[in-house]
Amino acid sequence: MRRSTPPWLLMASLGLLSSAGTALASSHREAPFITTHPKVDGSDFYMFRSYEQGRSGYVTFIANYQPLQDTYGGPNYFFMDTHALYEIHVDNNGDGIEDMTFQFKFHDTDEGLSVNAGGKSIPVPLTNIGPVTATNMSAQNVVETYTLTLVRGDRRHGQMSKVTDAASGSDSFAKPLDNIGAKSIPGYADYANTFIHTINIPGCSTPGKVFVGQRMDGFVVNLGETFDLVNIKYPVQELAPPGVNARNDEPNSLADKNVTSLALEVPISCLARATDPVIGAWTTASIRQAEVINSTPESDKSVASVGAKSDPNDAMVAGGAWVQVSRLGAPLVNEVVIGLPDKDRFNHSQPKNDAQFADYVTNPSLPVLLQVLFGGAGVLAPNVYPRADLVEVFLTGVPGLNQPQKVSPAEMLRLNTSTAITPVASQNDLGVIGGDVAGFPNGRRPIDDVVDIALRAVMGVLLSPFDGSAQDPDPASDASRQLHYTDGAEPNPANYLTVFPYLMTPLAGSPNSATN
Repeated sequence: MRRSTPPWLLMASLGLLSSAGTALASSHREAPFITTHPKVDGSDFYMFRSYEQGRSGYVTFIANYQPLQDTYGGPNYFFMDTHALYEIHVDNNGDGIEDMTFQFKFHDTDEGLSVNAGGKSIPVPLTNIGPVTATNMSAQNVVETYTLTLVRGDRRHGQMSKVTDAASGSDSFAKPLDNIGAKSIPGYADYANTFIHTINIPGCSTPGKVFVGQRMDGFVVNLGETFDLVNIKYPVQELAPPGVNARNDEPNSLADKNVTSLALEVPISCLARATDPVIGAWTTASIRQAEVINSTPESDKSVASVGAKSDPNDAMVAGGAWVQVSRLGAPLVNEVVIGLPDKDRFNHSQPKNDAQFADYVTNPSLPVLLQVLFGGAGVLAPNVYPRADLVEVFLTGVPGLNQPQKVSPAEMLRLNTSTAITPVASQNDLGVIGGDVAGFPNGRRPIDDVVDIALRAVMGVLLSPFDGSAQDPDPASDASRQLHYTDGAEPNPANYLTVFPYLMTPLAGSPNSATN
């Protein structure tokens, strides 16, 4: 960092406000245990009223997993964990407990493709051995499918019903291959669109939609420089030279990365109660309590013939109860807010038990640490603590915006489903603080620049009054709290779709067109 405190407190604000329901960066590798299980690492969670034309009566959820995907990550690419349970939870009465849970479970089938090598049939090492299309998958070596189950009530003991394909009636859904390149999958955008399924949701009179597949990571953040102690050239607009847009003066660290999205569109009438339009939601991933790796003993391999068709799911045997290992409502909460001793505990916990983490929100450690390390002006005065303003955004929803009529403090994204949709051309990426009440923290859209929102909110934009009067809680830092903080990376509307699943076609692993 080349300048004094506003930048450092800016970083602190990152921590605080991510706890307040915003984020500084995608939530990846945020806790010790999850680093060992990248397939169940949740990175971003979105919830918003669908703004695709004709779909205003729906809410779209997008749960992203397996972040930081290099486009060229073959030959196995980024299949989902067949021994994991991925879930999207919805609380529609404000008690911090799920009322509806959508469960995704994955299955891989090894097609056993082989070639004749010197008179012997030898299995190939690749995901595909020729071009693949939605109507001709004969050259596809591994087929990935998933089931979707709706649970009403407790996620483990509630009423379970299968979600089915509205066209075929099947309860198994196909997932597209990752974007290997144009020679392997010609016209990838059109190919992927065929995997958008119209679905019948038990108890809902109107069909919804589901899509699971690789997408271009839509989150925008100057990740490397931010985590290098906020080593940003112009961390506030006021420090930039005339004519320089500080919000768009640094690299987006995720510009060349893909992610796997679980996208779900559900009618509002199936989600919100008639008496209260506010819903809350979060995503989790769980694995079995016990795992046995390499289920085929070494001593048995001598009796297995080379090329015998196998099931990729048999590489591991898992059993016992489900253990939650990843949790995500507002990204980065666990990454930079929760203290190191409690990071794994947070990932294992449920929102209804969030009182145990309250001190991390009301009296966060990061601003203090940064102040000790770097000092300077612009520090929030001690009398603004505990930060009740952050508690509202983080735990209860903001009154008059997205707070349920009855609420128990619990960390999750909250959305007022009665808030009018802002048309795409008019969306403000600063959300509510930019005058667009359909944006973050009232839910979260792909375009919302939650990094800049977080930095400004944690620096006190939500504190009031800040007019220098006797009631002003922190007159010494009024100026810094009103600065235009930024990480320097601004979302570009051209990098998002305006229709479901909203995140852009993933970047191809091969930059070449199919020339031969």
